[in-house]
Amino acid sequence: MIAIECLTYNPYQENTYVLYNEQKDCIIVDPGMHNAHEEQHFQSYIKENGLNPVLLLNTHCHVDHVLGNKCVYDNFGLLAQFHEGEIPVLMEVQNYAPQMGFNYQAAPIAEQFLLDKDIIKFGDDTLEAILAPGHSPAHLCFYSAKHNFLIGGDVLFRNSIGRTDLPGGNHTQLLQSITERIYTLPEKTTVYPGHGPSTTIGFEKTSNPFIQG
Repeated sequence: MIAIECLTYNPYQENTYVLYNEQKDCIIVDPGMHNAHEEQHFQSYIKENGLNPVLLLNTHCHVDHVLGNKCVYDNFGLLAQFHEGEIPVLMEVQNYAPQMGFNYQAAPIAEQFLLDKDIIKFGDDTLEAILAPGHSPAHLCFYSAKHNFLIGGDVLFRNSIGRTDLPGGNHTQLLQSITERIYTLPEKTTVYPGHGPSTTIGFEKTSNPFIQG
């Protein structure tokens, strides 16, 4: 069993996900804590639930999804795992974060990176990395076929899709990613997006005004 907790942080209302199993090991995805109060809230959640963080994942490296990487590294010694194609995006965060009012501190970068179709082991369970660029150059989603969920980042939202007007964005590529990599998953798959409420593949294929199946 994998339980999923959504903690929403920073002015962009970014969804930080904590995935944990029966052994209380947990994966942190896209930590968005942007100040001391949010960092304390996050650490208290981990402590109060007796969780043991074992892995840090980034779907992509836009500022609102990586603000908490340094906090996770400092407190749990975890280096973020993401696609190497996101490095230029991450490097730019250092330049524009202060202009946006964020006190951003960069975390060390891991020497190994995730690739499309990589299998991430988590106790008795696994997650599959699915490359879905368009919102950012090398955006990954994390899929559990066993538990019917997708940690989708900023690719597909409830009745919406990720923006493509940021550097590295490509609208045509994003629609292709959704069509070929996301909508091909089972319709009962629950999508946990980087912002807003969860949805399902089946619901979006019939009701999303931007792209239907």
